[in-house]
Amino acid sequence: MNKKVLIFLAQGFEEYEAGVFTDVIGWSRVLGKEPVDMITTGLRPEIKCKWNFNVRPEIEFDKINTKDYAALAIPGGFEDAGYYEDVFDERFLNLIREFNKDGKIIAAVCAAAIPVGKSGVLEGRNATTWDLSEGARRKQLASYGANVLDKHLVIDKNIITSTGPATGLDVSFKLLEMLTSIENVNDVKKNMRFTDK
Repeated sequence: MNKKVLIFLAQGFEEYEAGVFTDVIGWSRVLGKEPVDMITTGLRPEIKCKWNFNVRPEIEFDKINTKDYAALAIPGGFEDAGYYEDVFDERFLNLIREFNKDGKIIAAVCAAAIPVGKSGVLEGRNATTWDLSEGARRKQLASYGANVLDKHLVIDKNIITSTGPATGLDVSFKLLEMLTSIENVNDVKKNMRFTDK
């Protein structure tokens, strides 16, 4: 049975940051050496993204069984588009805690590190998040007890965090590597034309 990734889509999420997960995992499923499946969820039946798309998650949030998933992927989003309404919901924070308790991978792009921090699972652990806006988000992440590093990508055991949309592909490929192997990642990169070899 293939490993499966749960992708959480919040109101106001950034489409590109979700798209890197769906593309990398999708390519792995079709042309990778070690296929990985994925399914999207959210707290709403329809979600308005930051940049004009509306999407419908594939599985209702209350039907999630964490035992079915090997990893949780979280795209970042924008406060002015309602992002924190969903990611600060206690139901989602509890989901993060459950994945962490079982040692499952949590991959967060950009501002998605903030709810991971708010859930309490980053206390005393290394992480990063969006670093502009006079460092407001990094200060917020530190207020949750995280040791905030000035790096584009930070991995602390099972949790991956990053600084912005440009890091999304790195997060997705690292997630795939942690789920499968570097050989599988290289095969996917070759098929996606990131490399000629």
